[in-house]
Amino acid sequence: MMSKKQIVKIIFLAFLLQGCGGLFIRPQIPTGGLNSNSPEENPAYSGDGRYLAFTSDRNGQRNIYLYDLQQRTLISLPNLNRRNSVQDQPSLSTDGRYLAYISTERGRSDVYVYDRQTSRSQLLTANVRGSSRNPTISGDGSSIAFQTSQLGQWNIAIVERN
Repeated sequence: MMSKKQIVKIIFLAFLLQGCGGLFIRPQIPTGGLNSNSPEENPAYSGDGRYLAFTSDRNGQRNIYLYDLQQRTLISLPNLNRRNSVQDQPSLSTDGRYLAYISTERGRSDVYVYDRQTSRSQLLTANVRGSSRNPTISGDGSSIAFQTSQLGQWNIAIVERN
């Protein structure tokens, strides 16, 4: 016969198993170019769920990669990743056309927006003193919010693009 303590433990365990359906969810680790032998970090979905941007050191320096989840392939990003600098912390617009990110191209952490249609990046923090980090782009790519240390502490800044 079970003790009251054992019954309470069983009921509690059953409650946990029912109430926490996510307890036994197993993450998928996709194949097909998404993962390599290097760390893959900072994943960011496009709003439509088609694209996944991330950073990796797979080519010897920190670069940004874009993966098409429908086609299961990496997409080329001409002119985005620069030699002798780090590209990091990607954020995608809803359709994946625009990609906000951090680059150390100018010797400090700046925010850029890359347009996949034109293969060009626009510097957004040319007049910001201090460092920038954690950019996030609006769905249509027109606004970018990020953290900046310009005033001696981390604050939120917003840039409205033309």
